[in-house]
Amino acid sequence: MNIRQARVEDLPGMQACNLHNLPENYTMKYYLYHALTWPSLSYVAEENGRIVGYILAKMSVPYLIEPEEHDNPEKTEQVPHGHVTSISVLRSYRRLGLAKKLMLQSQEAMSTIYRAAYVSLHVRKSNRAALSLYRDTLGFTVKSIEEKYYADGEDAYAMQLTFNQP
Repeated sequence: MNIRQARVEDLPGMQACNLHNLPENYTMKYYLYHALTWPSLSYVAEENGRIVGYILAKMSVPYLIEPEEHDNPEKTEQVPHGHVTSISVLRSYRRLGLAKKLMLQSQEAMSTIYRAAYVSLHVRKSNRAALSLYRDTLGFTVKSIEEKYYADGEDAYAMQLTFNQP
């Protein structure tokens, strides 16, 4: 099993993995946009040249920290942060630690290359396995619940992990 940075030629395999596993699907243009805009943030897990898992991630436009969130009420600053758009591992390759490895690779790139302060993601409230990975294994916390976030009306947990900056 090999974990490596995604390349443009991997995009059809990533999309196939997504279509096989997830109800939220994306156009090839969307995958291409991520791959060309943030090439160092998306990774694939492959076995014998077959994409068996992937993470699609991006950097979000910095926002202003509200003064009350800061020690110094006069200070506001822009904070870059990463976002996991999609992650999926084919069912027969689950429970091998691939999702964790994909997440850690992308998080490392967000932190070191883009100096991200944190990473965010959304997860279905019903997805207990993913919630366990994010919360229990990787240390994410639930920041809010977004009602009817998904097209089928299911709510999502908005989760976040703050990076330790040097």
